[in-house]
Amino acid sequence: MNVRFNRGSSDTFHQDLNQRVNQYFKSNNISKHGDSSMVAKSVILVALYFAPYFLLLFAPLPLWGMWLLCAVMGIALAGIGMSLMHDACHGAYSSNRKLNLVLSYSMNVIGGNRFNWSIQHNVKHHTYTNIYGVDEDLHNGNVIRFSPHSQWLWFHRLQHIYTWLLYLLGTLSWVTIKDFKQFNDIYQERSERDNTKYGRELVILITSKILYYTYMMVIPILVLDIPFLYVLIGFLTIHFVAGFILSITFQLAHVVEDISHESAFEKSVMDDSWAIHQLKTTCNFARKSQLLNWYLGGLNFQIEHHLYPNICHIHYRKLSDIVKNTAEEHNIQYHEYPNMFQAMLSHYRTLKRYSLKPEKLKASFA
Repeated sequence: MNVRFNRGSSDTFHQDLNQRVNQYFKSNNISKHGDSSMVAKSVILVALYFAPYFLLLFAPLPLWGMWLLCAVMGIALAGIGMSLMHDACHGAYSSNRKLNLVLSYSMNVIGGNRFNWSIQHNVKHHTYTNIYGVDEDLHNGNVIRFSPHSQWLWFHRLQHIYTWLLYLLGTLSWVTIKDFKQFNDIYQERSERDNTKYGRELVILITSKILYYTYMMVIPILVLDIPFLYVLIGFLTIHFVAGFILSITFQLAHVVEDISHESAFEKSVMDDSWAIHQLKTTCNFARKSQLLNWYLGGLNFQIEHHLYPNICHIHYRKLSDIVKNTAEEHNIQYHEYPNMFQAMLSHYRTLKRYSLKPEKLKASFA
């Protein structure tokens, strides 16, 4: 589906912003990529994921202790995805492209697929944010209505209640069926000259899934002297925790109040330039929280991330003041919530609003 942004007039906002952001890095003589703090964070998150794994296999622990370690692995899994993998896939972790590529495969290590993510997230979501029909983050098999432009079904009237439970399944769907479905969808859109590339990626997809289930399910079953049901409960716990954290974090950026939504089925040329479109469809939260800034990998600075995905998230806190001030100078609203709780309340209210039938929803915007 062909969607374009308005280029009828010069985007002075984006020009001014780029100049100020570039000047910030030049004046402070710092790289736009990660530094030693980024490396330290990566080591900590990887250790928090694999240390509990080996403790589960070899330390004599009670079942409740094993269960808690699984929860820790889930927290670490989400952290690896939001920090290490995310920046690497965007080429923001390091100035070394090969290192970014290697680190981006951490997505495969924790059960996902780097190739799918790079197309679905880096290309479709970042380019066409909140445009129904091309932004795949708005499509969930019609189970959840994330856009006022999507089809309304009778069970959506309760989505503000059941959606929070479905968020538990976020990463579980990746490691089971979603990656295969996404790959098939991408494959159907390929050109004939890409056959070799897609054949290679299919081998990587299948091989990494086999390796993932080997270390996550087969080895624990063989090593641990506990029933299979307990191993399954541990596996589900890891993904319930990680899925909920990741789902909530990403939805707070684009499915909250006062955020713009468009439909590729209704118009092919957007009203705004790409940069202004990002400001209108994206929201920040908890900019002053040092803990969330560290753990969420800058995803609470989604505005800065969408404008500059190739800049490492460790810089977003400083850049956010530049972006906000520049937006205000150009009379563009900078959407943000002071903390995560208020952002979650707004997400709840938005889910409830989108649960309305189309005619009632339209009236609510009037």
